[in-house]
Amino acid sequence: MSGRNRLIIVFGAIIFISGYLLVSFMQGIYIVPILMYHSVTPEVETGYRLAVTPKTFERQMRFLKQNHYRIMPLEDIISLIKEKKKIPAKTVAITFDDGYEDNFTYAFPILKRYQLPATIFVIIQEIGRPQDDRLSWSQLKEMQDSGLITIGSHTVGPEPLINIKSENELRRQIFDSKKILEDRLGRPVDLFSYPGGRFNQRIKDLVIAAEYKGAVATTPGKKYPRDDIFILKRLRISENNANLFIFWVEVSGYYKFILELRK
Repeated sequence: MSGRNRLIIVFGAIIFISGYLLVSFMQGIYIVPILMYHSVTPEVETGYRLAVTPKTFERQMRFLKQNHYRIMPLEDIISLIKEKKKIPAKTVAITFDDGYEDNFTYAFPILKRYQLPATIFVIIQEIGRPQDDRLSWSQLKEMQDSGLITIGSHTVGPEPLINIKSENELRRQIFDSKKILEDRLGRPVDLFSYPGGRFNQRIKDLVIAAEYKGAVATTPGKKYPRDDIFILKRLRISENNANLFIFWVEVSGYYKFILELRK
């Protein structure tokens, strides 16, 4: 073999190995994007991080649909992670916290238009409170019966669980919220959202004991693995994400890794 051919083979091997290592690295840092919305309302205060306008929300949903993202119910993603199966490229889950009535008024029609599934985590004590602009039981039932919306627990009350010292009260927040939703909606409630995205090992263990199938946090940090189905990491979406280029970066699956590098 000539020196030139040997050089070509060596160079080709270097490119192949480098490409393989790059792909392996990218797979190792990929975190399936789980989008976290709160309120979808025409009136959004500048800098408020818990709301998007209906116009922004529709542009984002249209972007996902037109660019062939695979929008999966959160429970399906949890099943793939649990079974150690590969999550398809461009997979995204959509979630909402707190149970604002505008989820029904503005977000639900858009999700129906594009046939995109989502999960809404509700606070039991706030259901049906008109003064708090919260969803009613009938609205929850209608969305659930559409087949697009899954209802999950965001506990009985709004107090962050890490502030609660009583074991009995923690159990009430975690166990009773599940039972109340199941009794009122007539379906199993398998998903849980930690209030404020905050938790500790004791709280996580109670969520597992209550027989939820998975739970979402917010930004627990890089010390927590990406495949823990009881500490799923999410991306907070607000009107600050109205720019579709920024939104595209965030749904890439690598944005959460970049954020965690900064901490």
